[in-house]
Order: sequence, then C-alpha cells, then structure tokens
Amino acid sequence: MKKLTLNDEAKRAIRNGICLLDGKHFSDQLLTDDWAHLYAKDGTFLAQAYFSKQHKGVGWVVSKQLMTVDQTFFEGLLLQAWHKRRAYHQSEHTTAYRIFNQDGDGFGGLTIDYYQGRLVFSWYNAFVHSLREQIVAAARAVLPDIVAGYEKIRFQGLEFESRQLFGPAGMDRLTIRENGVAFEVFLNDGLMTGIFLDQHEVRGLLVDGLARGKSVLNMFSYTAAFSVAAAMGGARATTSVDLAKRSRDLSRAHFEANQLDVSDHRFVVMDVFEYFKYAKRHQLVFDLIILDPPSFARNKKQTFSVAKDYHLLVSQSLEILSEGGILIASTNASNVTLEKFKQQIEKGFGKRKPVYLETYRLPDDFQINKKDESSNYLKVVTIRA
Repeated sequence: MKKLTLNDEAKRAIRNGICLLDGKHFSDQLLTDDWAHLYAKDGTFLAQAYFSKQHKGVGWVVSKQLMTVDQTFFEGLLLQAWHKRRAYHQSEHTTAYRIFNQDGDGFGGLTIDYYQGRLVFSWYNAFVHSLREQIVAAARAVLPDIVAGYEKIRFQGLEFESRQLFGPAGMDRLTIRENGVAFEVFLNDGLMTGIFLDQHEVRGLLVDGLARGKSVLNMFSYTAAFSVAAAMGGARATTSVDLAKRSRDLSRAHFEANQLDVSDHRFVVMDVFEYFKYAKRHQLVFDLIILDPPSFARNKKQTFSVAKDYHLLVSQSLEILSEGGILIASTNASNVTLEKFKQQIEKGFGKRKPVYLETYRLPDDFQINKKDESSNYLKVVTIRA
C-alpha cells in the first residue's frame, strides 16, 4: 500500500471533510488503481484512500482510520444506507430510488439504485469496479429479497456500458411507480434507465398540481418524465422536445403506462434552439417551461455549456412564456454553484426581475457529503416571470 505525504492544501481539504481527491495535488505516476495511506508533512496519519482516475477527481478518501475493506465492511455501509431510506421502503407510491450515493454513504465512486426489487450498480472508476464481487455479495447478503442486479460501467467505452450481474433473464424491463405515476424503465440498455431518479421531488410538484390547467413545454425531454408527471397532475397539454429520435417512442411508453390519451401531448424530435425559433414563428405560448439540459452538449452546429450558455435558454424561453408563467430551471452540473446558476438565470432575464418561488437540491435518498458542496450537484429553481 502506498504511503503519501500531502501538501498543505490537500491536507486542509481532507481535514475539512472533502473525500474526492483533486488531481492537482498528486503527480500522475501515483494515480494507479490502488489503496494509499495519506500523511501530513509532520508524519500524522490523515486518511485511507484509493486512487483511480475517473470523470472528476483521481480517487476518494474512504476513512480517517486504518481499516480492512472487505465484504463485511461493505455490508455495514449498505445496511446503514438501507436504513436511511426507510421511508422510501414503506411507500406504496414510489418503488424506485437511490439506496447508496457515493461519499454521502461512505464510499465514493459507487452508486446503487433500487428499482422495485432490482439493483443497478454504477461503477465510476476501474478500482471500485475491481471490488464489484465484494460489493455485489454484500448487497445480496444485506438485501436478500433482491431478484436481479445490473451494472453500469461509467468509465470505459460504449461497448462496456451495461451488463446483467445476477438473476433470471427478462427482469430488466418493468413498470415502476414514482409519486403514484407509472414509468417504463429498462435496466440493461446502455447507461440510462429511462428516468433520472434524482428529480422525483420536482416531478412530484407537477403531479401535485403545479401544472394543473397549464400548457407545458419540456425541453431536453429525454423520455418525457416531466411531461408525464405534468399530464398526471392535470396539464391540459404538453410538448416534449429532444434531439434524439429514440426519445419519442420511449416517451410514448410512459404515457401509455398511465393510460393517458396522447392526442393533447406532442413529441418533437428537434434541437431545442431550433424549436424556440419554430415556436416563435408559429406564435406558440406556454404557461410552464421546463429547462433541464445536460451539463455539456455538442451537435453539428454548436456546443452548449450550462456554466456559460444557460442564460440563452432562459432568454429564449421568456419569449414564448405566457404572462405570469412559470419557468422550472434545472442543472446537474457539479461545477456550477447555486449562486452562479442564478447569475445565469438573471442574465437570461435581462432587465426583467425573476421571482424565485422554490429551490430544490438532491432529495433525501441521494445522500450527500455535507462538507462538500459539489456532492449536492442538483440545483432546481421554480420562477414566476
């Protein structure tokens, strides 16, 4: 096991509770897939960690004490995490949610989602993937009623995205419930499952009446989960816009699962900025617009970054939003603070002043590291124009 002496900046980060290791503190030759003991310059032990490159960071602090990480260790973590979600286990209205969320539950680089008796493990780096047998065995020991498991490999190429780990064939497509609404999900088809579980509180707003009687525009709609929630909450019409052709069929499946007549609901395959132009040409106006783009996107004509370009979505939306209409602005960009996100929103409003109604962060099943703001990546605000 490596023994590393940290500079003062890295030491402060760890003592302040940051678990994600920043690459700027370590030389590349150290960043192998292995455990390490971290020390201060005076020889004081700081933490046990592992190094493994991933999308963000180069590894994770696992413990401030020396310990053996084995199946028993993971069983303890998973049991604690499971008990924290007790309210979800007892719900008849929501049957899919997160049961383990990285450093919020004590081990960065790993998430586990529960889909009505099935588990979906997501590995974010090669080292945690190398521990998968211990982790899966721990989950099956702690949760014996699980019928099947799947993995999402999020650090390799497209050909390694998804695989079934255990359970009989044919368990990967099912209808789950969230806030009483039915959603069709697919657990072994690429990295996605048909629904982003971290948005269940926001969809709950729509189900509970925020969209009642309104015309709703859902941009970057993916499988139109927001639109279905709005329709179930009494929206008189929804329009779902996404550039991916596959999104149309996936969206219809959600509507059909709830026996919703799609005659008042449109599914548009189009770039969102092109749709803004289309809507203005045809003098379309909406009462509620949902903006939930990817953090970064690129097509043949342009690139889009939440940190720099979100204001463009806001300004374009205001041109087709009814007087007194509501904007739901959302981002999952961990590098954009809530303050910077609001700055982008206010830039989009120009001389007008947004009226912030509510702010939402990650729901309780997505446990966070309270010492690290970046772990609470979701930022959603409802705004009255």
